[in-house]
Amino acid sequence: MFHRSQKQSPSSSSPSARRHPVRTAARWGLAGALAFTGVGHLSFAREGVAVAVPDWMPGSKDATVLASGVVELALAAALASGVQRKQVGRATAAFFAAVFPGNVHQYVKHLDASFLNSDQRRLVRLYFQPLLVAWALEATRED
Repeated sequence: MFHRSQKQSPSSSSPSARRHPVRTAARWGLAGALAFTGVGHLSFAREGVAVAVPDWMPGSKDATVLASGVVELALAAALASGVQRKQVGRATAAFFAAVFPGNVHQYVKHLDASFLNSDQRRLVRLYFQPLLVAWALEATRED
């Protein structure tokens, strides 16, 4: 038991109190980005995203886009909750790695979609994918 004059040790304080504010902002930013893309996959960007689904994927392209939108929204909610941060970060990084073949497919096949309407833009996106993986892992890393 602590006396009023004693401070709690850092290991006994609440998890949110130990979080670095930049890492917390990064986690919330990633949650917001995933929420936006998830809503896009379920609505306004649905057709454009379907272009990136490789032909070898089982099922319909639309079903894949809808499923990825649901996963993005679930990951966004999990990131925002702050619960099981490390596991959620790994799952988010794995998701970004899993969609990478679709990004490569879109680049190799020269497939336009919304603002990804040039090979240069599609190539730049490929280079940003590892940054998304790193963002997910760093934003959810334990202090």
